[in-house]
Amino acid sequence: MSNRLEGRTALVTGSTSNIGRSVARVFAAEGAHVIVSGRDEARGESVVAAIRADGGRADFVLADLDGSAQASHALAGDALTVLGGRLDILVNNAGIYPPGTTLTTDDETFDRVYGVNVKAAFFLTQAIAPVMAAHGGGSIINLGSWVARLGLPAGALYASTKGAVETLTRAWSAEFAAQDIRVNAVSPGVIRPPDLATEHEFPGETLMLGTPAGRAGHPDAIASAALYLASDDAAFVHGTVIDVDGGRLGVAVVAGA
Repeated sequence: MSNRLEGRTALVTGSTSNIGRSVARVFAAEGAHVIVSGRDEARGESVVAAIRADGGRADFVLADLDGSAQASHALAGDALTVLGGRLDILVNNAGIYPPGTTLTTDDETFDRVYGVNVKAAFFLTQAIAPVMAAHGGGSIINLGSWVARLGLPAGALYASTKGAVETLTRAWSAEFAAQDIRVNAVSPGVIRPPDLATEHEFPGETLMLGTPAGRAGHPDAIASAALYLASDDAAFVHGTVIDVDGGRLGVAVVAGA
């Protein structure tokens, strides 16, 4: 590793598994002191233990980001306490994807998905941005999704939340630029859960047929993009959504390929 985040602090939401876990581990390997957060304390402490075993710095902060300002502000406060009052990097990764269609989605589910996927990130950014500004700036990285820009016959609710997150990325980039806070996003494609045994079929693989990659990706690919956006290598990158999707959006998919 090249220690691109040496001396910096980071909070990664939803980092007890999958993409968030990969981001936390990569950030720590590059020198950052990382706050791992999520609802599952046992899984969170396992991620922290793995980071420390590799020589990195990490702590776990329990958080149930339900979309309320109170929950997001509480996480911000707890993370800042552990980090000594400074936070350089925020990764808004936490999200949920309940199955269903427009016709099967009820009011409670709608509010819950928007609460976790949009409102939680909004209010966490609201709490963290002034702290970043007071310490000279920072980097906020949001997690979008390829489904925000390519329609599928299911998952409209989730797709709309990710469209909102990508829009917030551009709006926040403009809003916080004067405080030297860079805001960008990573838009993952189909990602295979790394804990899924190789012999188990992953339905998402079919969505990658005919793409340049031809397969689902690994969470580490998303972590690498997040690392770039968090580092000084991306100092001139503002309000951008980086597609890390194996070519799913950028290249025509040929039937039968």
